[in-house]
Amino acid sequence: MSTHDAKTTRGGETVTLALTVLTTTDSAEKAQELARGAVEARLAACAQVSGSVTSVYHWQNAIETSQEWQVLFKTTETCYDALEAYLTAKHDYETPEIIATPVVRGSTAYLAWLRQETSAR
Repeated sequence: MSTHDAKTTRGGETVTLALTVLTTTDSAEKAQELARGAVEARLAACAQVSGSVTSVYHWQNAIETSQEWQVLFKTTETCYDALEAYLTAKHDYETPEIIATPVVRGSTAYLAWLRQETSAR
């Protein structure tokens, strides 16, 4: 199954898989811009900004520690490639964190809303 048409069957109905996609950035303003742009473009139905968090990571042969803001996008498998392309183009990190996690279960009404909001583009 390709990532473009990943679907599941629930009660005889074929449903597009929902995803949460996480990224981080170094300011609340940049996080808000990424969130708003993705929702305006209907690449995500919702985006939540959390922060600040402390990130500790290897970068260019050193261990770095920085304050970052997390953005969690609620989207579908169908929108993932376009959302990743948007984040890659708009992000100012050389290698931004972009991690997608499948939503295993969720309320029927919420998942229907998510699909409706991301299919309106």
